[in-house]
Parts: sequence; C-alpha cells; structure tokens
Amino acid sequence: MLLALAVAAALGCVLSWLAASSTVGVAPVLEGEPGTTSVVYSAPLLGLSLLLATVAGVLAVLGLARLRR
Repeated sequence: MLLALAVAAALGCVLSWLAASSTVGVAPVLEGEPGTTSVVYSAPLLGLSLLLATVAGVLAVLGLARLRR
C-alpha cells in the first residue's frame, strides 16, 4: 500500500515539475533587434513538486522497511 502511494506521489512530482515551466516571448532590448524567448517557472508548482518528491521518498523507505519485516 505504501509503495503504491510512493509511486503515485512520484508521478505527481513529475507531472507538477513538467507543468511548472512555460515559454514566454521577450521584447528586444534595442530597436531592430530580434525578440527572444525565455522560460518562466511557477514557484508554487515547483514547491509542490519538491514536496511530492519528499513524500514519495519517505513512503518508499517506509514501504520497503515494512516489506523487509
């Protein structure tokens, strides 16, 4: 049961990490120069990803310890 929850938390971590980034257009600095793109990250989604990674790790350790006993 704990290992299944660990896998679900790890999957949520990956999905949250992938959803955290988006590409935006950046205006040129000088007239006549081409515009560029930049990657912007969402802080709440990155925090959620780190939290889910921690939860997945703790649940994996507890699940493996329970299996060993």
